[in-house]
Amino acid sequence: MERCRRYLPALIFLLALTARLLPGARTIDDSFITFRYARNLLSGAGFVFNPGEHVLGTTTPLYTLLMAGLGALFGGTRAPFPHLALGVNALADSLTCLLLIRLGKDLGAPRSGYAAALAWSVAPWSVTFAIGGLETSLYVLLLTAAALAWARERPARAALWGALALLTRPDALILLLPLGADYLLRLRRTRQRPSLRPFLLPALLLAAWFGFAALYFGSPIPHSISAKSLAYRLGPTEALVRLIQHYATPFLLYTRLGMGWVAAGMVLYPFLFLVGARRAVRRNPRLRPWLLYPWLYFALFAAANPLIFRWYLTPPLPPYIFGILLGMETLLAGAPTPAGKSAPRTGLRRLRQAGIALGMFLLPWLAPLSTWTLHPDHGLDRPAPEMAWYQLELLYHQAADFLRPRLTADATLAAGDVGVLGYDTGARILDLVGLNSPQTSAYFPLPQEMYAINYAVPPQLIFDTRPQFIVILEVYGRNGLLKDPRLWESYTLLRTFETDIYGSQGMLVFARK
Repeated sequence: MERCRRYLPALIFLLALTARLLPGARTIDDSFITFRYARNLLSGAGFVFNPGEHVLGTTTPLYTLLMAGLGALFGGTRAPFPHLALGVNALADSLTCLLLIRLGKDLGAPRSGYAAALAWSVAPWSVTFAIGGLETSLYVLLLTAAALAWARERPARAALWGALALLTRPDALILLLPLGADYLLRLRRTRQRPSLRPFLLPALLLAAWFGFAALYFGSPIPHSISAKSLAYRLGPTEALVRLIQHYATPFLLYTRLGMGWVAAGMVLYPFLFLVGARRAVRRNPRLRPWLLYPWLYFALFAAANPLIFRWYLTPPLPPYIFGILLGMETLLAGAPTPAGKSAPRTGLRRLRQAGIALGMFLLPWLAPLSTWTLHPDHGLDRPAPEMAWYQLELLYHQAADFLRPRLTADATLAAGDVGVLGYDTGARILDLVGLNSPQTSAYFPLPQEMYAINYAVPPQLIFDTRPQFIVILEVYGRNGLLKDPRLWESYTLLRTFETDIYGSQGMLVFARK
């Protein structure tokens, strides 16, 4: 048994690595935006999406620079960025598993650490965006490393990992601010004078980036943040409802037990988390910020009410899953002996231990694994999570292949989803959401009647800028652009790609007359 435990971390590491390399790259549209920034860096065009336009349309500068650095080693501007991202993300998630194991051992609850790592190794919320090429895996690793370093009383390391997490995504502040508050409270209690030495390197890294971004882009705040808040039309509680559903289904049991399990999970999982968090904080109070993080994340995103993209739901899961499993272990291991009876005999004790193992290892591992499919209905024919859907991206690749021979050097291509089209064609892009084209934001919000779903193309933007080509899902223009006679007077419908994605009646490709 001891020998098995010795090799278990390595086995889980390899399992996590395999679970990401086996499906292959199923790259999401937003990832191609990052890859285009990285490729332009390597080409000498600068940190830009469109050459000559200094717009910070990516929220992940560190990941962009990492892709550019790896690209310089593996092919330059022809580097296989989707595969480089897959390799980085597979390694990052595998290391996160090891950190969860280390955390469990530090708390005297190794089973919880192993169970959380095993759950993370195959979790669709983790695997999907690792193979999707996003920065999520690296971001989660850095957040977890910062929390663990702080818990082990290594403030310099915690500050460094935290700074790198902030350069990976700005919402890292949701964890970093509580960590900073905990640091200041401890200084106050012990009446120690603060030392700046542990924070010099992180401060220099942040100052270097923010200084560069302020000079180069005009602001260190990504333009994509404000653009998304203007372009998407949402009900007042849409983010709240989505977050409640997510926190009620961390292991996706409802896919096998029915939607009734969502209601049970709304009570069961927060309760187990509270039991586990109480035990963890009593053992190591420095873990309090990390265990608060899922709930601060919930509160801030619910209040901000952005459009919740699927990858927004991944970062709070490691502490949430760990707390749930620690709570499960606490309750199962601490089940009292009935009054009037002696302590359980060896056989009963072993039976209880088997029950703990069944609940803590099989359930959070097999339930997510059951949402994988051996033969996806699109893309690569390899086992992958059902959640790893990228049919829209495959359609955009077809549209890019269709347009590429028609594009001239000075042509502008307008699109609502710009990642694949921008990366594949290399054309100048007019971003109809506005992430990489600041001029777009002036045309939002649109009249309510123009929205068939939560987004619509601003018709006047098209007529003011007159791009040579337009590629949109039909549903993006159904109640606005496609009803405007000026479109049909000025543009020819070149091609319709059949699809019903988002309720659309095809993907439309227009050319200016």
